[in-house]
Amino acid sequence: MQATESIQKLRGVGTQRIAQLEKLGIRTIGELLLHYPRAYIDLSAPFSISGAPYDQPCVIRAKVLRKYPPVRLHTGISLYRVQAADESASLELTFFNTKFAVDQLDCDTAYLFYGRAEGSLLHRTMSAPQIYPLQNAHLYQPVYPLTAGLSNKVLFGLITQALQHKPQLPELLPEALRQELLLDGINEGIFNIHLPQNADQLTRARRRLMFEELFTLAVGIGLLRTQTRNCRALAMQPCSMQPFYAALPFTLTGAQQRAITELLSDLQGTTPMNRLVQGDVGSGKTMVAAAGAYFVAQSGAQAALMAPTELLARQHYEGLSSLCGSLGMRIGLLTGSMTAAQKRKVRQQLEAGEIDLCVGTHALLSEGVSFHRLALVITDEQHRFGVAQRAALQQKGEHPHTLVMSATPIPRTLALMVYGELDVSVIDELPPNRQPVKTYKISSGKRERAFGFIRQHLDRGLQAYIVCPLVASGEVETGLQAATDYAAQLSSNDFSGYCVSLLHGKMSASEKERVMAGFQAGSIQLLVSTTVIEVGVDVPNAVIMMIENAERFGLSQLHQLRGRVGRGSEQSHCILLSDTRSPDTLERLMMMCRSNNGFEIAEYDLKTRGPGNFLGQQQHGLPKLRIADLTTEPELVAQAQAAAQTLLHEDPALSQPAHQPLRQACEQLMDAVGERPN
Repeated sequence: MQATESIQKLRGVGTQRIAQLEKLGIRTIGELLLHYPRAYIDLSAPFSISGAPYDQPCVIRAKVLRKYPPVRLHTGISLYRVQAADESASLELTFFNTKFAVDQLDCDTAYLFYGRAEGSLLHRTMSAPQIYPLQNAHLYQPVYPLTAGLSNKVLFGLITQALQHKPQLPELLPEALRQELLLDGINEGIFNIHLPQNADQLTRARRRLMFEELFTLAVGIGLLRTQTRNCRALAMQPCSMQPFYAALPFTLTGAQQRAITELLSDLQGTTPMNRLVQGDVGSGKTMVAAAGAYFVAQSGAQAALMAPTELLARQHYEGLSSLCGSLGMRIGLLTGSMTAAQKRKVRQQLEAGEIDLCVGTHALLSEGVSFHRLALVITDEQHRFGVAQRAALQQKGEHPHTLVMSATPIPRTLALMVYGELDVSVIDELPPNRQPVKTYKISSGKRERAFGFIRQHLDRGLQAYIVCPLVASGEVETGLQAATDYAAQLSSNDFSGYCVSLLHGKMSASEKERVMAGFQAGSIQLLVSTTVIEVGVDVPNAVIMMIENAERFGLSQLHQLRGRVGRGSEQSHCILLSDTRSPDTLERLMMMCRSNNGFEIAEYDLKTRGPGNFLGQQQHGLPKLRIADLTTEPELVAQAQAAAQTLLHEDPALSQPAHQPLRQACEQLMDAVGERPN
């Protein structure tokens, strides 16, 4: 049986099973074998009944003493109880509608039971346990990601059946590299990840497969980088930046000046620039981008700045208009909500070269938008655009230079993979006169005190945000604050004497623009909002943010939200309201109270939540990894990158016959994010 053959070749795989497996991305034998376990049930060291933990599932070894007659409940469920014991205590097992599970148990025989043990010290209970014979052939029982209608037992049976046919998967790692790093072969690794006989086999298999995945990703990104560097970009001519600096109403920080120097150096080269400007909220990344646009305009070329929302695009446009206008630059705006006539006029000006800097949303990517001489592409909040979107904007020019900005601090281990093809500038200073935001965690019992604190600040002419996780009640589960209902409630009760307004993502662009204009002008005192204000909204007079159901957000998102206050000289405050009792969640929220350092928070968030949650799996341009973990294996990441660099130095295009399987795997991996090496 070949790895490329259909799963239909396996016994028990009919039309219904095929549909279930396809939901997991499994169509071939090879894809089935690459569906790795997410965890294992370790049967090698069972607990005694009295020694079993109360807070997590575990394996207990116990002898069956008796089976009780079944009980028929009024709900129609049949209840089966079995008494088991060991030398330390008794264990009562409960089964629901599973007569066959009880029938397989023999009295006076010991078994391994897996489940959550509860009850008292001398009398423990376990509901619906999994049952294993003592002499189980597989001491490490794999637990797989599943889909509706497909049980772990069925999936494990199919994988075991496939392994019996010994299909050969392509070996992606060069032999010399495997020997150097003492890595198993691919087929040995695949067998042992599903059917490990001991802990050593499992550890070796995981290391082999994780390395292969990281290595393939590093090689794929390396191919993209080589491909980019073989292109020729427009080289900008040196010019004085003094007029730009003189037009600024403030002095740039040292970090901003350093980033601008790196940017201008790149722009004068013929290799297309790929640079990430990474800085905490409020660090002044936009001024770095403006400097680049000014520099490009002095060579008679154009720049485009793409923002993720119309709100942010318009804010960028308004913020840059006065600066660019004073420097003689022509600036345009292109968003989806503009009229057809407005869009047509901007497109004509772009094509004629009458706009030096065009700010917009993804409308910049639409057909019919062509530039006269596009030399610099700037994307704000890069992780909110897929790789394919970024590439689409680049294709509007002849290998333009690329600058991506992100206020989401990316830890180094993740940046190596997500932005492996980029050079990085870090803005690690805040503008002067900015005070760190004071952050507090409270429960709902102190909500009224928090409201009083907010009213004191509103009475002084300042403003505040209250952020909710939902737009309207009934969207998801109950118990969460919804912005629409909450805004109405606050207007008529706790803040009846104040101007309260509502902002959420389902409002039309004109409605959002009207509300934000009122908030920026100060006529709206309290803004009840969803996370639509997470990125870019800049109102220095807003000094308090209260976040309802704070446990629903990741730390990096909370940090982004908190960045909407503390943008002026007044002391600002962030109040995290949560009734969570989870120790892990409480610790995450307390991390927010302890630190204002975005990079420190990002590292913690990455370690506790993983890269998918950290950036949003479908947004950040990183292919979904099957087994590798960027958060816990920094040494393996470094090894994989070093090996990838060595290989690409020897064979830059992977043109050697021995490297063809690796090149094909790289293409498949990069196809997942819309960017394939040529």
